[in-house]
Amino acid sequence: MLNKYPRLKKFLLRATLVGAGLSVFGLLVFGVWWGFFLCSDETCPSIEQFAEYKPAEPARLYAADGRFIGEIGLERRSVVALDDIPRHVVDAFVITEDKRFYQHHGVDYIRVFGAVIANLKAGGLSEGFSTITMQLARNIFPAQLPSRSKAGSAYNNIVRKFREAKVARRIEARFPKERVLELYLNQIALGAGAYGVEAASQRYFGRPVSEITVAEGAMLAALPKAPSRYNPRRFPDRAIQRRNTILELMRREGALSDADASIAKAYPLRLNRSARGAGDPAPYFVEWVRTELEQRFGRQVYESGLRVLTTLDLDMQGAAERAVERQLRAIEANTWGPYTQTTYEEYLARAAAGDAAGSGNNSPYLQASFIALDPRTGAVRALVGGRDFDDSKFNRATQALRQPGSTFKPIVYATAIRSGRTPAYFIDDEPIEVPQLDGTVWSPNNYDLKFEGRVTLRRALMFSRNLPAIRLTMEIGEGSVVDMAKQFGLTTRVPPYPSIALGSADVYPLEMVAAYSTFANLGWRTAPNPILRVETLDGRRLYQADPERIQVLSREESWVMVDMLKDVIRAGSGTRVRSEGFTHPAGGKTGTTNDYTDVWFVGFTADLVAGVWIGFDQPKEIMGQAQGGRLAAPAWASFMREVYERKPAPPDWPRPPGVLAIPIDPATGLRAGLGCISDTIRTEFFITGTEPLQECPRRLFP
Repeated sequence: MLNKYPRLKKFLLRATLVGAGLSVFGLLVFGVWWGFFLCSDETCPSIEQFAEYKPAEPARLYAADGRFIGEIGLERRSVVALDDIPRHVVDAFVITEDKRFYQHHGVDYIRVFGAVIANLKAGGLSEGFSTITMQLARNIFPAQLPSRSKAGSAYNNIVRKFREAKVARRIEARFPKERVLELYLNQIALGAGAYGVEAASQRYFGRPVSEITVAEGAMLAALPKAPSRYNPRRFPDRAIQRRNTILELMRREGALSDADASIAKAYPLRLNRSARGAGDPAPYFVEWVRTELEQRFGRQVYESGLRVLTTLDLDMQGAAERAVERQLRAIEANTWGPYTQTTYEEYLARAAAGDAAGSGNNSPYLQASFIALDPRTGAVRALVGGRDFDDSKFNRATQALRQPGSTFKPIVYATAIRSGRTPAYFIDDEPIEVPQLDGTVWSPNNYDLKFEGRVTLRRALMFSRNLPAIRLTMEIGEGSVVDMAKQFGLTTRVPPYPSIALGSADVYPLEMVAAYSTFANLGWRTAPNPILRVETLDGRRLYQADPERIQVLSREESWVMVDMLKDVIRAGSGTRVRSEGFTHPAGGKTGTTNDYTDVWFVGFTADLVAGVWIGFDQPKEIMGQAQGGRLAAPAWASFMREVYERKPAPPDWPRPPGVLAIPIDPATGLRAGLGCISDTIRTEFFITGTEPLQECPRRLFP
């Protein structure tokens, strides 16, 4: 019968909806006003917590010169006062999220009624009625006022809404609107890891919220509804459409004139290219600092907005990253010989096709680590822990255990020098057989499979001869070398076997590089440190770096070692450093392990120590005849050359009075006398008391 009277049918339907809506609305109002049984002191948060509430702020990290480098926290947030937020930004949020914010007392009953009618028409939950105060209550007390669960029952969701409404009314009965709005604008999630309008403004536009335009303010107000859906980086067209909808709402509410709204709608979407958190500099360094801070301060790091002044030099960091990546790509491009392993580009192509997941500490492509530090203080100026932090967060500078190869040999020679031996001391470069505990015989060899017979310590170190280093270790005692390694700062186990002379014991690259500060400082080792100072938001100092300096060698002993290590670069296995254009006073040592699985170069000037390691996470041959002098030293030289283009040239090390320069006969190691052949005489350095007293014998014939 009703089908014959469509107007009557429509009237009855509307009446039914309105009646149902009024009934539900009345129940909701009753629940809000009288629902104490749903929101008792046990089930709802105390408003006293709100009075003391401060939004969690991440720790902010700064480079040594004060430049921002990153944040550490569960939520990226910068708290800003309401007075510092432009009116057009406040209007955009209020008009979009809760246009009667200034008229209601925590619950907008007009909106509740409208939402009930809309949901009854839709036959489901299509429209909400949360006010700004209700949203704030839910965000501040998530444990007691959890977000609506799709899997939750209708009853539970209604109860949750009653509780939110009750808490919202309590908040507004106690606190002014300005306090509510300020907390809301600092608390709300705005996508891409940003919480609050200040962090979001910096992230999306690269400017503080106080400087953004009307269009940009509307863009931020577009995000609370669905931060992922309206992410301007991923969905720019969708984000602009939503932004313009908000601008139109602002025009209709009188917050914008017709002209201003039209101009704002036409404003192009200009996003910050280097948003914080997306492409932060030195990600491996930042993660290392995070672990150090967490060990020292616990969860305070993530919530209390600590200000952390680190040791990082952003210019050096950039130079290190460029030098490493340039060298790795050169290796993969067969610049240094045939390379047959997986390249980084091949891996990325597979990953793009969905054939590769994050590789962790087992990436199939060539990896590297690079550390640079100030030897005087231990301040780490640059740190590269791998090629791709997004793919692999495993830090190869601080976490990887690798064999150091011949970069360990200076520790052996330093032990010998401290024992009274001199650079002119002779040791045999001849085949050797060392019995093993299992009854086998170890027969090591030199890299070039040749033997030079009787050689000096200087020459053996200069050309990284293996057999002299092994014999020297056995002669001075493996235990003495192990003790010296500990004094040099190596914390990993170094077993007392002859093979340690070849760098067979695993080390952390950071510790191996820092060990060379002993030479740069002429005897004093400094512990590596990434943090200079930690302060609270109000400027209270929680930590101040106190460089740890330990004397390992005397000034004379270390100067002699420095001179020997300078020869490595001048004429030995590290001459690639000079051919690559680095000419300042420096010493260093190459390193290559068995089967060509690891290559190193660690070098130093008087004010900078740096080291590079290259290899695969799971050790395998890099390429045939891989050598630290060929594959690692060029990256070191490239870094140092760039650094000293901006930095004053390093001084040479002055020779201590206790070191004598004496002409000797290289064939005998004795003082050069009248009988020595003049063109073979050279000057050698001796610590007072170790110099030769006897002259070389007279020779009748050259």
